[in-house]
Amino acid sequence: MKIINTLDMIQDIFSNGSFDLKNWRIYIEKILPSYSDLFINDMNNMINTGKYHFKKDFLPILNLVHSHERDVNRVVSLFDFVTQNLEQKIVATFGKSIDVDIILYLGLCNGAGWAIKIDNKQTILLGIEKIMELQWFDLQSMYGLIYHELGHIYQMQYGILERNTRNHREQLLWQLFTEGIAMYFEQILIDNSSFFHQDSHGWLKWCENHFDEIRHDFTNDLDTMTKENQRYFGDWVTYKDYSDVGYYLGAKFIWFLSNQYELDEIILLDMDDVIKLLNQFISNPKEKI
Repeated sequence: MKIINTLDMIQDIFSNGSFDLKNWRIYIEKILPSYSDLFINDMNNMINTGKYHFKKDFLPILNLVHSHERDVNRVVSLFDFVTQNLEQKIVATFGKSIDVDIILYLGLCNGAGWAIKIDNKQTILLGIEKIMELQWFDLQSMYGLIYHELGHIYQMQYGILERNTRNHREQLLWQLFTEGIAMYFEQILIDNSSFFHQDSHGWLKWCENHFDEIRHDFTNDLDTMTKENQRYFGDWVTYKDYSDVGYYLGAKFIWFLSNQYELDEIILLDMDDVIKLLNQFISNPKEKI
């Protein structure tokens, strides 16, 4: 496990106090040579939906990193604290190490964390500007963010994280499954099955009170949902005025599976198995964590 803090390089991205796309590409190339297009295209894909604009939605958030030095230092301190002795904790909890680079990064834009394989190297990118936008200035949030992304890397390293899906229905179902595994990994590492880093302003209590409604609505939505209109994953979408409800449902699904399988078996399940097991999960009226 390698921990990389790019803070010393971040200020070079700004020109006259504003985020500069040209400098950002240079910054990316220094960290991940030949991969700047991957991140720029990821941002452009959101812009091309017509729902978001660079100057209105992205630039103000990116500029926070230049104008709010105190908040930057808060994020860096939390990052340093949470990543201390992290590998030893994972080995003690799961009996296995994770081969990964964890990079504190500027410009993720579409999320606070991204687990990805680059040049056959498992990598976690943490978007400092998104962490600041979400005001995740507490240990609970940083633990949740890093542990969650490590859950994706664990599935990538010891199971199957990405599978070819045949339609939008399967794509969203697989997202529920993989996000649920990451939530489960996060909760096991924290040793609290009720831990959700998304919990604020009564979020968890509301989810618990509407569990049956959430799981049935999600399955009913699968026939019409796409990546663009889904309402369960991301702070920019809402299900009945609550964001990230899919992470709650995914965790519940994996805890349900843990009654039948070990984690190392769950992360190897194929698409057809997940479909069958989701049907069991939805139809089980007594399902509780």
